[in-house]
Amino acid sequence: MFRSTATLTNCARRRLLIAGGSALMTSGLPRIASAEEDWPSKPIHIIAAQAPGSSNDTTARALAEWLMAQLKTPVTVENKPGGIGMVAADFVARSKPDGYTFLFTLHSQLAQAPVLLKKPPIDPSKDLIPIGSYSIGPSPVCVKKELPVNNFQELIELSKKRPISVGNYAIGSAWQISVMQIAKQTGGQFIIANYKGTGPMVSDLMAGNIDIGAGSFIGMAPGIQRGIRPVAMLIGDSKNPLLPGVPSFPELGFHGPAFDSLEECNMLLGPSGTPTEIVDRLDKLILRSVTESDTVKAVMARLGVTETPHVGQDIKRFIAQTWPSYQALTRELNIHVD
Repeated sequence: MFRSTATLTNCARRRLLIAGGSALMTSGLPRIASAEEDWPSKPIHIIAAQAPGSSNDTTARALAEWLMAQLKTPVTVENKPGGIGMVAADFVARSKPDGYTFLFTLHSQLAQAPVLLKKPPIDPSKDLIPIGSYSIGPSPVCVKKELPVNNFQELIELSKKRPISVGNYAIGSAWQISVMQIAKQTGGQFIIANYKGTGPMVSDLMAGNIDIGAGSFIGMAPGIQRGIRPVAMLIGDSKNPLLPGVPSFPELGFHGPAFDSLEECNMLLGPSGTPTEIVDRLDKLILRSVTESDTVKAVMARLGVTETPHVGQDIKRFIAQTWPSYQALTRELNIHVD
């Protein structure tokens, strides 16, 4: 049975009238913006997992200043060191994933927590989302002023005669792994003392309470200015202009994953579920910071950093390459929390 042309025209007319009426009814209503479009509408908090005086704290504060200028909202930094970075990480992971609470931590601590702790409070690979990271730059290994050695080879020889006390800025760090691997390969005696960050460790090294320590250049610089002596590079090599002539572990003859595969960086993360739009926006700001923020550029220069920050897929590849190496070496060397 066929409808007449008039009937079809009337039906079409009614549909157009209904659609037009609906549009008129909704056009006068205010558009409801998403949370991502309104972001940020209140202060942002960055929780730093290391103590003041570290590269972690210094970089976090430089980043906060840049974000505050670009996002036109207050950005604060709060230090929550301890628990292999898990005090800060747990706090952030349990925060609302709305783009107002972030973690800034050494990525090695996140890699190590599932291996070092019997019952870690969170699963870093599931409960946090990586956003971006900054390299810590060259990391000098320094001895106290009074230690009777002139270079790293002499330090090894001394360690075979008597124990060497080692300041460690974080349990499971690249520094701790390297020291334990060196002890394994040389038969040297090294006793590790763990600290909540580079700052307090350097203070003890300057006071002569420990024999040797390592950390970022920005963290070790105050001690170097007061007489502690660089004898090797944990990260970096003898060509670095900040410490020319100071050899890396590979240059000293130490090779393998403990010396070649343990990059360190300060990483920004949010709670799992943080909106992709916010993560993407922060990615772009992090990349821009190293060329546009005078404060970030100054910190990177003090650290001796030349690398571009890891963001987006790059940071995921970085994690996939480095975390398994950290975890495998930690198990192999039987590093654990006392």
